[in-house]
Amino acid sequence: MAAVTERMRAVNSESFRLVFTLVRREIRDTLRDWRIVVPIFILTIFFPALMSFVADMALNWVAKYGEPVIGERLLPFLLMVVGFFPISFSLVIALETFVGEKERNSLEPLLATPLTDAQLYLGKTLAAMIPPLLAAYLGIIVYLFGLYFFKGWTPLPILLVLIILLTTAEGLVMVSGAVVLSSQTTSVRAANLLASFVIIPMALLVQGEAIIMFWANYDVLWWIVLFLVVVDVVLVRMGVHTFNREGLLGHEIDELNVTSLWRMFRRHLRWERWFFGRDLQKMPAGLCWLGTLGGLYRCDIPAILRRSWLALVVVVVGLLFSVYIGYAFGACYLLPPEVLQFEHVSAETFAELPAVDWLPAFTVLGVLSNNVRALLLAGLLAVFSFGTLAVVLLMAPLAMVFFFVTQTARLGYNPMLFFAAFVLPHGLLELPAATIATALAVRLGATFMSPKPGMTVGEGWLWALADFIKVFVALVLPLLVLAAAIEVHVTPAIVVWTFGG
Repeated sequence: MAAVTERMRAVNSESFRLVFTLVRREIRDTLRDWRIVVPIFILTIFFPALMSFVADMALNWVAKYGEPVIGERLLPFLLMVVGFFPISFSLVIALETFVGEKERNSLEPLLATPLTDAQLYLGKTLAAMIPPLLAAYLGIIVYLFGLYFFKGWTPLPILLVLIILLTTAEGLVMVSGAVVLSSQTTSVRAANLLASFVIIPMALLVQGEAIIMFWANYDVLWWIVLFLVVVDVVLVRMGVHTFNREGLLGHEIDELNVTSLWRMFRRHLRWERWFFGRDLQKMPAGLCWLGTLGGLYRCDIPAILRRSWLALVVVVVGLLFSVYIGYAFGACYLLPPEVLQFEHVSAETFAELPAVDWLPAFTVLGVLSNNVRALLLAGLLAVFSFGTLAVVLLMAPLAMVFFFVTQTARLGYNPMLFFAAFVLPHGLLELPAATIATALAVRLGATFMSPKPGMTVGEGWLWALADFIKVFVALVLPLLVLAAAIEVHVTPAIVVWTFGG
């Protein structure tokens, strides 16, 4: 046992040595290129100094109008921007990681080394992360020195730690995403164009963080840090899983073959026909559709749900968490008693629901279209968020339901009776349908991280899309139709019978 442990330790030590050797080589090559180093250094020094000057002017201006709190909120925001700015300009290093070396014909010797695909990818990623992060930290230091010497301002230690962690997490996500693009594209031009899918979401996130900082709600930023760390782990895992050195050398240009993609998609949409073991060729022509339906519901959909079990588990865990969120907020915030007065509930109450702007028309078509639109939107957002936003969209309404369940308990009503009357009649069909659709949407996004072995990312995504369409049309949509009919015609009657007068 001791010999085995010693051998594993030696193997791990050798792996780390090879990775850090590659990191040193990459950083040395980066620092040798003055066209990269000089602009980054100038921006890293000049921009924080400019922000110190802007902060000084802003403080003096708001002091004239007796609103010093605005200036106090502005200083931490500028501190965050100072850290973000060098990272955004340093993305060129990450975008050049693989495809740049390929265009310079310097990639083949590197790929011939004894490094594994994982070691090569991690080494390149670490080398691309270190210069931008060092530039960000240097910018923060310059900005803090300027504020300290000119205005005597220093941030709270916990706020400084938060901003440094936030800057680090943002830098890791941007660099990890850029390295993934560099490993999957065939030219620097294509990588630079696709970099907008990294820069734009992060710029929007920084704008959201600015609003949070001006409200001084810093606790939310810790959750953003956690979210960014998870995204970074996902991006690194996806990059390691999809990186292939032979494919990187073999592809000279990415050709979009629509005919081939459509043919592959149609193949994934097909399924084997079945009807209780009968020979379908001997069945009457007018009954062949029974074999199609039998194969879909007896064989294909159960197989899709089985291979989506992990996504289903993720969605169920998210729903359980949303129940806790609804309960926690319901326990903290009490609605006025006049908001929930079930003694006055009547059929007219439900007839007046369309007057509420943000609610759909309380008809079968209105409820159905709202649910279908929400689930299709979840599928679309899942593609751009690795499936996470699909789960969040489903969590939100359930959290609201249990918020009101908690409120009813605090106002003296029976919460189980409230849930059974208002939610359970249509929820027995609507919630399983939404859970299944969301799980298939999670698969749509997660395919980019971990495609099926033997498939490319594109092939795996088309397979997941075909599964989503089949299950949505054949299973989810019928359940939603029934749930909408029950919600409009049955649930109000149960509520009025239970609570109304």
